[in-house]
Amino acid sequence: MSNIIQFPGLIDCHVHFREPGYEHKGDMASESKAAMSGGVFTVCEMPNTNPPTTSKEAFEDKVRRAEKISDVDIRFFFGATEMEHLEAFKQVWGSPKCCGLKIFFDHSTGDQGANRETIEAAFKLCAELKAPLVAHCEDPKINAEAQHIVQDHIQGKTPDVSFHSLMRPCASEVAAITQAIDLMRQHGTQFHVAHLSTSQGLDLVRQAKKEGLPITCEVAPHHLFLSTADYATIGVLGKMNPPLRTPEEQKALWEGIADGTVDCIATDHAPHSLDEKQAENPLEAPSGVPGVETMLPLLLTVAAGHWPNPSGTINHQPSINHDDIVRLCFTNPNRSFVLGASDEPRITIDLDDEWVINGSDLHSKCGWTPYEGWKVRGSVTVL
Repeated sequence: MSNIIQFPGLIDCHVHFREPGYEHKGDMASESKAAMSGGVFTVCEMPNTNPPTTSKEAFEDKVRRAEKISDVDIRFFFGATEMEHLEAFKQVWGSPKCCGLKIFFDHSTGDQGANRETIEAAFKLCAELKAPLVAHCEDPKINAEAQHIVQDHIQGKTPDVSFHSLMRPCASEVAAITQAIDLMRQHGTQFHVAHLSTSQGLDLVRQAKKEGLPITCEVAPHHLFLSTADYATIGVLGKMNPPLRTPEEQKALWEGIADGTVDCIATDHAPHSLDEKQAENPLEAPSGVPGVETMLPLLLTVAAGHWPNPSGTINHQPSINHDDIVRLCFTNPNRSFVLGASDEPRITIDLDDEWVINGSDLHSKCGWTPYEGWKVRGSVTVL
């Protein structure tokens, strides 16, 4: 007899569904299908589309587009790179489809890095509105200096995608999180660190929680299941921002899950076409990987006592259980972003079903995955 459990429909509080503007990578229909196939019923979509979600009109256009999607509840973060965008955010905050404000401390996909004045004003405004502020925490000055050093080093040589991790070093994330915590301490802002990837960043969050500050954080599956050791196997398919970290940093993230410092697991689902990823110069390939459909089976595999990454051994024994998965992928994001998702059972999971991840079998329009060929456990059926 099969080993069956039920979960509520999970929440992924960090996705990029690419619509409007980048529908060749993915759209609301294709990526929602991927989400639901992975047991995810609610998503929080990021603002770096084209046009970006930095105006009332762009926000309302996304809401209208999402009305065509019946199975997955799509909420939207508003973006701000300039002061005028904060004025627009005030107009849409209060809409049930708006889950908060997103700030980029440095440029990533979509080039939405904000200036210092806007960042500081965003923390002040979100405190006044009692709105969650989410940030991509990388320091632009540290990144620029690191990129200059790496570019000088590789001049005349064949670029290697592993240099991407050197060009966006751990110190960059740590500096930005430090700055963010100073601002939230000053204003009392409810603050959420997106895709946290470093042990020192995690320590900063841990200490801020001890101070009683209203801070939360998420980690992404690709930082939990991949490290710099995997570049040799997956190459440019492992390029994302923030980049892959060392196995030691990876271990620290799992420890942050175990001690409760990590509040959410969110995928930063970011599809690109395979042609785009396979750029002649790997350092010029777009950053981002799909993940919304594979998050749950990867976590269930660890819960079953197995490590799904076939490329070598891991230097520690990750641990997670089914209650942890619900807490990290439903309860905490539901509370942090006031999503009002139902905790009624929505999916049935056959824990004994073992299967192999193949990008061609997944539902994202991009058709590939960094977890190609991985053996996982747990198949999802929608109730």
